[in-house]
Amino acid sequence: MPLSRRQLLAGTAAFAAFASPLRAAGPLAVVATTGMIADTARRLGGDALEVRALMGPGVDPHSYRQTRSDIVAMTRAGLVLASGLYLEAQMEEFLEDLSRRVPVAQVAEVLPREVLMPYGDHADRFDPHVWMDPGLWAGVAEGMAATLSAARPEAAETVAGNSEALTADLDRLSAYAGQVLGSVPDESRVLVTAHDAFGYLGRAFGMEVVGIQGISTESEAGLNRISELVDLLVERRIRAVFVESSVSDRNMRALIEGAAAKGHEVAVGGELFSDAMGVPGTYEGTYPGMIDHNVTVIARALGGTAPERGMDGRLGGAS
Repeated sequence: MPLSRRQLLAGTAAFAAFASPLRAAGPLAVVATTGMIADTARRLGGDALEVRALMGPGVDPHSYRQTRSDIVAMTRAGLVLASGLYLEAQMEEFLEDLSRRVPVAQVAEVLPREVLMPYGDHADRFDPHVWMDPGLWAGVAEGMAATLSAARPEAAETVAGNSEALTADLDRLSAYAGQVLGSVPDESRVLVTAHDAFGYLGRAFGMEVVGIQGISTESEAGLNRISELVDLLVERRIRAVFVESSVSDRNMRALIEGAAAKGHEVAVGGELFSDAMGVPGTYEGTYPGMIDHNVTVIARALGGTAPERGMDGRLGGAS
């Protein structure tokens, strides 16, 4: 469920404090680091914003470094929206420097620490993949709405209406995810992926999540880790694993080959969108389409019941 306004108050107040009103004839130029943030900003701001996403399909935000054109776009923007929570690890220093000249909102930082999952053994870091739970993302979106309204007050009424509609859409998306993932048999409720990006999805919908690599794709999967996971696949008779659009499938192929060597056949259940959405102009190139695709593919591959084309029959179609 979306976070309450009281829970979001501290984070949104911090954002609103720096987002001094910018009144202009044209739309506010907004640069977002990831596609998920950009899509949400567009839904909230409508024509009041001109939104550019730095990272497109298949791009890994953990290792992404700003290009020369990115730097120009961000320094000329009226507002920059980053995820935070150490997602854009290679951009942190640049974003900190940029914030002295341009308003930079780290949108996931609005979430209360008690709803965040830990980042391995790091006491002061948290799993940044919060968009995997539509309920948490609704909280991020509400924080973004406050930031956008503060930056462009004349659009506040429009943003508020769009925020209400978006929250309803995310509630419906969350209900669909719960329904289809809830249909997966208990013994098959294990999601094996390339890196540990699906923890929030697993927590929200009762799936055990196992990533070959850690939360960041910068971590390496050693031979011992591969061997351990091969044994897991064989012992628990897991029949499908999943590749990711923004991560190499090399380690996943090693898992499948290792299981086959022990007489257990494992299939690729499908390609999931983890750190980036699908191609612009497609339904999967939107945040709802990204999540709809993931939960539908996971449910069908693991023996659950889900419509082939997703929640509204839109998978594989235009946005």
